[in-house]
Amino acid sequence: MTTPIQHVFVPMLENHSFDNMMALSGIRGLTAARAGDCNSWKDQSYCVTGNAPGSMPTDPGHEFPDVVEQLCGPGVQDVPGDPYPPISNSGFAANYATSTSEGSAPPAVNIGDIMLCFDTATQLPVLYQLATQFVVCDQWFSSLPGPTWPNRYFLHGASSAGLDHSPTRAEMLEWEDVNGFRYPNGSIFDALKAGGIGYRLYHDDQGPIEGRVSQVSSLLGIDLWEVNDLSGFADDLRSAYPWAYTFIEPNYGDVVNGSYSGGSSQHPLDGVMSGEALLKQIYEALRSSPLWESSALIVIYDEHGGFYDHVAPGPAVPPGDGSSGDYAQYGFAFDRYGVRVPALIVSPWITSGVDHIVYDHASVPATLESLFRLDPLTSRDRSAHPVRSLVSPEFLRTDCPLTLAAPVLSPPRAPGFDLAARELEPIPEGRSLTGFLGVLLKADSQMSGSSSARSRFQSLGTRAHARAYLHDVMNRALARRETSKRSR
Repeated sequence: MTTPIQHVFVPMLENHSFDNMMALSGIRGLTAARAGDCNSWKDQSYCVTGNAPGSMPTDPGHEFPDVVEQLCGPGVQDVPGDPYPPISNSGFAANYATSTSEGSAPPAVNIGDIMLCFDTATQLPVLYQLATQFVVCDQWFSSLPGPTWPNRYFLHGASSAGLDHSPTRAEMLEWEDVNGFRYPNGSIFDALKAGGIGYRLYHDDQGPIEGRVSQVSSLLGIDLWEVNDLSGFADDLRSAYPWAYTFIEPNYGDVVNGSYSGGSSQHPLDGVMSGEALLKQIYEALRSSPLWESSALIVIYDEHGGFYDHVAPGPAVPPGDGSSGDYAQYGFAFDRYGVRVPALIVSPWITSGVDHIVYDHASVPATLESLFRLDPLTSRDRSAHPVRSLVSPEFLRTDCPLTLAAPVLSPPRAPGFDLAARELEPIPEGRSLTGFLGVLLKADSQMSGSSSARSRFQSLGTRAHARAYLHDVMNRALARRETSKRSR
């Protein structure tokens, strides 16, 4: 079947479960949590209800062991080589109360926040309007029961090359010294390039420079200065726009001190308002552009961020790409999806409604492969459902809104730590900051030479050192991008 879709746009936000964002939306037909869904911790019951806080007092755990406990119950641990433990979705409150994988545990009075859901229509009006005007997918799962980085890698390559945890400094030193993260079968960007199909990358530049290190540029073949400022997105769409696939990253906020403040990723510590504004910006730019009638916008979240969801993730097809076991810290077989996340499909070629098809992040490369006749990268995207089946090429809608509602003001909470003291702390191992520093190592290696960059990277000790390093490398990378633009 022919399709009118020639351009696919994908922004990926952060760390919210489907129930957390959508269960109380009131949209008919959703598979959603109810008020009777509860978790217990120390004889206290914590149940689903509304008015979720715009930001959390502490960052919920979402590393692989955290998700095992969240899904399988208080105290449950995975045994490498054994099947994944039985899932009951009963350990979210217990894990939030006790996990320190992302920092300190929350005050006792806030433990129940992990079970709360947004009143979508009033707290998240942009997401609600998109969900009610277009298609909301209520069976889109993260690609593995684990953290941000491997889940984002699945979006780009239908595999994480064996990574089942947040990367360590040693791993980043190995991957990012000049070359970058390598998939056994290459990334979707490699496949598009080999097929003569263009892609374009954007990063939200409206926020701190600390949040502008693009995770996608950790990949082999993607340079940090290849990523464009989102502030030019609307103008780009109004001119000749030859790129078939566009991937958009939010501003991650202050990743150095771990507050994530000032970003647009909707990180649990930073709040949801700026992420709502980001979605509004992207949609309105696309809606008013000449590309609208040939486009699909797929809005997704990388993983659930520790928030409650009541649906048990089902079995998944392992990538089967010969991924190295060196990076599988927990011996995970990649044979089960992670927790459900919000996902929306936006296009003038689809009617509004709820889609119950099972997707994961590999459905994005599967969609691109289906549209542009590319071979699958792994067994995961070969088996994944593409979203193009939602398109009705005989019916072009003319009732799509030109603008979206204004985001609701939701000021973030103050970080639960002293910022000055935080700068003196050692750089934490196995956190997102480690990964972003690895991206900077790669860029610095390309600009300064490998030996000098490795030495500098290995000498970083405190968060203050990391901040100075980030500013220096980012400013040089941005200058290189501007020089490259002027020379074209």
